[in-house]
Amino acid sequence: MDVLSQIVASDMFQIILKLLLSSFLTGIIGIERSSMNKPAGFGTHAIIGASSALVVMASQHMALYYDIDASRIPSQILAGIGFIGAGTIIRNGINVRGVTTAAGILSVTCIGIAVGIGYYEAAIISTLIVFLILSVNHEITGKFERFEITELNITIESDISKTLEEIEDYFKKKNIIIKSIKKDIDVIKDKKMEIIKLSISYNGKDISKNEILSKLFSMKSIVEIEEE
Repeated sequence: MDVLSQIVASDMFQIILKLLLSSFLTGIIGIERSSMNKPAGFGTHAIIGASSALVVMASQHMALYYDIDASRIPSQILAGIGFIGAGTIIRNGINVRGVTTAAGILSVTCIGIAVGIGYYEAAIISTLIVFLILSVNHEITGKFERFEITELNITIESDISKTLEEIEDYFKKKNIIIKSIKKDIDVIKDKKMEIIKLSISYNGKDISKNEILSKLFSMKSIVEIEEE
C-alpha cells in the first residue's frame, strides 16, 4: 500500500491522471457533438480539454519556481478560446449555426482548467450536466422553436408577374410569411431573367423545406432556385 500511495502521490502520476481525465471528460461532450454532425467533435473537444489542463499545470509549475501569479495564464485561455469558438459558428444568410458548439468548447475549456487544478469532483459533475443539456437540448427547443427562416434566390424565365402571384398565393395558403423580397435582373444565355430574393418564415411542423422547394420547382417559369 505504501508503494501504491507513493505512486499515486507522485508528480508523474498526477500529470498523467489530469491529462487523461481531462481528455476523457471533454471527449464525452465532443462525442455528443460528433453524433449531431457538428463542426467540432470528439477530437477538438478532447484536445482543448487536455490543453487547458496542461496550461494550468504549467502555470502552477511556473508559479512554484518563478514567483508569478498562477491565475494569469489560465485567464488568458478563456480569452483566447473565443477564436476557436467563433470558428464553429456558421452564418448561412440570416441563419446562424454552431453557437451551441461554441458554448460547448467554452465549457470543456473550463472543465480542463478544473481538472488541471485538481478540482475533480466539479469537473466530473460539470461534464455530466453539460452532456445532459446537450443531449436533451434538441428535444426541448423543438417544442418551443417552431418557425424556420429560409432565404431563396428564385430565377424566373418568363411570365414574371404571373409567376410571382402564383408564388404569393401558394405561400398564403400554406401560411408561409414573406419577411422580405428583392428583385434583380440578370442575363443568362442571352436571355433576360429576373431573380427574386425571398426571405420566408414558416412553421416547420406544418410544412417542410423540401415540400416548399418541390412546389416552387413545379412552376414552369422557374428555372433555378438557390438557397442561401
